[in-house]
Amino acid sequence: MSFLLEFARDPMTVGAIAPSGSALAEVATAALPRTGAPVVVELGPGTGAFTGVIQQRLAGRGRHVAVEVNARFARRLAALHPAVDVAIADATDLTAVLLKRRLDRADVIISGLPWVAFAETDQRNVLSAVVDSLAPDGVFTTFAYVHTRWAPPARRLLRSLREGFDEVLISRTVWANLPPALVYYCRRPRWSSCLQ
Repeated sequence: MSFLLEFARDPMTVGAIAPSGSALAEVATAALPRTGAPVVVELGPGTGAFTGVIQQRLAGRGRHVAVEVNARFARRLAALHPAVDVAIADATDLTAVLLKRRLDRADVIISGLPWVAFAETDQRNVLSAVVDSLAPDGVFTTFAYVHTRWAPPARRLLRSLREGFDEVLISRTVWANLPPALVYYCRRPRWSSCLQ
């Protein structure tokens, strides 16, 4: 119920009436490395649909930083997942969030942001922050709802992803999610100037 309430308060930052499901969380977090101590950043974790799966996959390894603009969601997330470093910040401030934590780059960035609700400049600013904050061999994952995939903001997002990364792979449709979704896996970031 709190997710629906937050959507009603600010639909442009929450972007959905319900959190993502476990099936989508499994697909969106599949790029997490099974070994090592990766720096994992989660953008727009909301109520933590992906957070628990990330924590399970990390199993105490590395660092997990969650960047959430909604203070109520952030406080709840921090209480539910004390091992996660929760930053109340806008995704465009990702570089500053990492610097404050003395982290140079992220190995994996997983986004739950409502891209279709963003204006073009907001999309580009967030993607620039992602590209600038991702390690050269890092992976960025984000998702799109199947029913909005052909809307102008969704097409613009895919075009920007292809400009900002050398490789963009698209997952199978996750029919078990409500609504059905697919995941973009983006590798080998280019300079953010490509997104200007």
